[in-house]
Amino acid sequence: MDDLETPPTRLRHTRLMSISPVARLHRTMGNIAPSVFLREWLRHPGAVGAVWPSSDYLARHMAACVPRSGDGLVIELGAGTGCVTQALLERGIHADRLVVVERSHNFVLHLRRRFPSVTVLHGDALRLSELLPPRPMVDAIVSSLPLRSLPPSDARTIVAQWEQVLRAGGRAVQFSYDLRNRLRYEPSGLRQRSSRVVWANVPPARIFTLEAARSPAVDAPEKARQAPNPSS
Repeated sequence: MDDLETPPTRLRHTRLMSISPVARLHRTMGNIAPSVFLREWLRHPGAVGAVWPSSDYLARHMAACVPRSGDGLVIELGAGTGCVTQALLERGIHADRLVVVERSHNFVLHLRRRFPSVTVLHGDALRLSELLPPRPMVDAIVSSLPLRSLPPSDARTIVAQWEQVLRAGGRAVQFSYDLRNRLRYEPSGLRQRSSRVVWANVPPARIFTLEAARSPAVDAPEKARQAPNPSS
């Protein structure tokens, strides 16, 4: 095959090979969302936690764990470039029910441009209960946070807040690259409903679906849903 290449083609291949893999990815991906992910990963690899954005296939399977019915909030934690956000909208979750919590400033800017009708909060999942309005009605929490790479105390604090804000019967959806059928830091008020491995993702991931066994203390009889402040 090399003998059939023209000199300009050989020259182009030589130039490409002289560029680092990261630079080639930047050139190839340009303005698309993965380039936003790559830049953020290079700046803060520990906070991002993954080496590549979740695949559309994984995102669709996570979104499928969220019931379409309901009038409470659907909270997404660690949205990154918005792959799961898009899947939730395509699932039929109305934009006015969806609240995204993301602590990366660059991801927040990207998400607000990509999903102008969705509430995107710039904040930390460690402070979830403070970011939401009083007595929120939360039907589901969908998390892409790298719980296993976080300090254990932070991971426990984050997961404990799911129990605090989810209504009775509400669901929490979390994926993990650890394929063992056990989610670490599961609070007593949440019970595992199901888990499955999505082999088509790179790397493969397991999706856990948890269900709140009882109403949180903040779940008062008042059913009116209050929208959080998007400027947070």
